[in-house]
Amino acid sequence: MSVPTSTIPSNGTPSDGTPSSGALSIDDARREFGAGVAYLDTASYGLPPRAAHEAMLAAERDRAAGLLTARAMDEAVTRSRAAFARLLGVAAEHVACGPQVSYFTGLVAASLPAGATVLTAEGDFTSLLWPFAARPGLTVRSVPLEEIPDALGTGGVDLVAVSAVQSGDGRIAPMDALIAAARAHGARILLDATQAAGWLPLPARQVDWLVCGGYKWLLGPRGTCFLTGTPEALDALPPIGAGWYAGADIWDSVYGLPLRLAPDARRLDLSPAWQCWAGHAPALELLGRVGVPAIHDHNTALARRFRAALGLPPGDSAIVPVPVPAGTAETLRAGGVVASVRAGRLRCAFHLTTTEADVDKAAGLLAPIIGTGRADPR
Repeated sequence: MSVPTSTIPSNGTPSDGTPSSGALSIDDARREFGAGVAYLDTASYGLPPRAAHEAMLAAERDRAAGLLTARAMDEAVTRSRAAFARLLGVAAEHVACGPQVSYFTGLVAASLPAGATVLTAEGDFTSLLWPFAARPGLTVRSVPLEEIPDALGTGGVDLVAVSAVQSGDGRIAPMDALIAAARAHGARILLDATQAAGWLPLPARQVDWLVCGGYKWLLGPRGTCFLTGTPEALDALPPIGAGWYAGADIWDSVYGLPLRLAPDARRLDLSPAWQCWAGHAPALELLGRVGVPAIHDHNTALARRFRAALGLPPGDSAIVPVPVPAGTAETLRAGGVVASVRAGRLRCAFHLTTTEADVDKAAGLLAPIIGTGRADPR
């Protein structure tokens, strides 16, 4: 849905909390990318649009020339924070910036009282699981993804920590049922949106915390990550990594006491790897111009085309797992198609950068390998 400019306040977030979208078509956006292969591996890392790639290189060239300025890099962090907030439909002051999912997950783990029980999905990504498992005094239980709402119904759970989309196979969490069950039984929710933000509409304002690595579907370099949440839940997190970048006035926070943290989510920021944020701001802004609803429709349509071409059952995810023999990823790469193997299956991910021709090329190479007749995807 396109949001009129008049409804967007100075922090860049629509007044109704919905993500802004839609001044750029899928076709126009795709012209901003320059991959020379059929790239189906966004679930491993996203491709940068040209402007984002050049911005990161320009920052490094400025560093080599002695011309890099910290304040210009701070502006890139601010732009990235605001663009992420618009994309998720949250307020920018409720967004913290850091380098990795495990850091923010660790803050949530550190905030829990001894004896707390954390419910997770079996086989979820370890950056979400291990900070809880490594914290003494917590009980961590895992159940199949689809059973999480029922497991919450048994009570005794303080926090459910789950990925919105599973990294290994692309399954989407039953978020409506999960949220309803958690609220009914007094459990908080930590949602990892690393494999979801950028293509899947998310209930960001209905969960306590949402964490998201920036280098996959958000098309950023490695080294960017976001945390958002409700004001109450964010206030519960201890700023145990606080440094100068968490200060109320960053450049007046580099020396000495007393503690003078930012009053909002910035109190949880870590000092940024500057070039990474220079390269992420333009990518996030591009995604915002296209809009998550349009990207979702594009991605899932390509995934359905791919499934149909290989005779696979229908699905609702932009990630499609395909059982394949060893060496299949290498065979595809030799044919100009890039995908990865995870959990014993070829993981094919379809994003803004993917075309129907890419889908058909991949399906054509895969059909004889997996022993199915290739249907006409049209």
